[in-house]
Amino acid sequence: MKGVNLVESFSEFKDFKNIDRETMTNILADVFKNMILKRWGADDGFDIVINTERGDLEIVRTREIVPDGELDDEVAQIEISLARKVVADLEVGEELIEEIKIEDFGRRNILAMRQNLQARIQELEKDHIYQKYKERVGEIITGEVYQVWRKEILVLDDEDNELVLPMDQQIPSDHYKKGDTIRAVVYKVDLRNNSPQIILSRTAPEFLEKLFEQEVPEVFDGLITIKKIVREPGERAKVAVESYDDRIDPVGACVGMKGSRIHSIVRELRNENIDVIQYTSNEQLLISRALAPAKISSINLDRENAKADVFLKPDQVSLAIGKGGHNIRLAGRLTGFDIDVYRETEADIDDVDLEEFSDEIDSWIIDELKAIGCDTARSVLDIPKEDLVKRTDLEEETIAEVLRILREEFE
Repeated sequence: MKGVNLVESFSEFKDFKNIDRETMTNILADVFKNMILKRWGADDGFDIVINTERGDLEIVRTREIVPDGELDDEVAQIEISLARKVVADLEVGEELIEEIKIEDFGRRNILAMRQNLQARIQELEKDHIYQKYKERVGEIITGEVYQVWRKEILVLDDEDNELVLPMDQQIPSDHYKKGDTIRAVVYKVDLRNNSPQIILSRTAPEFLEKLFEQEVPEVFDGLITIKKIVREPGERAKVAVESYDDRIDPVGACVGMKGSRIHSIVRELRNENIDVIQYTSNEQLLISRALAPAKISSINLDRENAKADVFLKPDQVSLAIGKGGHNIRLAGRLTGFDIDVYRETEADIDDVDLEEFSDEIDSWIIDELKAIGCDTARSVLDIPKEDLVKRTDLEEETIAEVLRILREEFE
């Protein structure tokens, strides 16, 4: 008799990508043992032989031959007349050895076995994936975009495990289509309905940190330490680095020759501007470095309330604040201080460049005013509101708001 061929009978289970042979053998033996118990009520005399390499399984049943009418155990014994129908020359006291066919279990038991086997394998697969990715939290993985939805992207790893990149973990300028290769950090691993859900992120600081480890050997080797990373994904990031070896310039090593190292990271992050800052325990110096490229004149610290008043020359204020306020916000998060900037000698200011108001007035409005020859605040204030409306494409309400902002500067 032929044994049960697992590859043919259970073809959906022949590729056990995350289960070793020993574990698979134990599962199969346990599943068939339970089926034997259901079919015959006991498993005495049954031997299960599994060959996972060939993909087959044999169930061998051994019964003691007893005289007719003296059957005490229907599972472990068989009467001589029935035994001789199988093998003609058997005698009482000998053993009948038979190979059980899968059909002998009955259609209902085979179906139950199939479902039981599938459930056991799926549980092991889920546990394997959960443990695997739990240990990989914080690591960068490369996957293939399988499906793009409005709120998330489904990504497949190299073993076709499903990973999820939610919309809020994507860089705003990220645009992917099916089949694209994607790099992201394993952000967290959850269990949802007893199934592992692996969440990826491209906005987490850990993603930027791991990119530095990949591109900067000194960071990977521990010669340079990343003290802190703050990001506004897709816009700007600040990275504080430190080296315990005086021979190594941590900022220069991270940027690379002509920016070679930092450029590859910037491209991966969709042209996110990255400021690499040398860390120091001197809080004033750290704040000064964090506000670069602006040049600081002086700083007053209120350590108790974690506040810093920073004084700059008028032409440095817009640099300290940065486009959309990104620079000053990130500097505050990096240093742990609530930073306020002030123009030096405000009372003596005769005029202020329009660019100094970029944090309050949209750049396209400033460009419109410059187009009619107004480069400074007073040059705008010297023109009547009606003339400004006629000479520009700006609405009257917009002109009024601009004039209010500019007047406040000199009040």
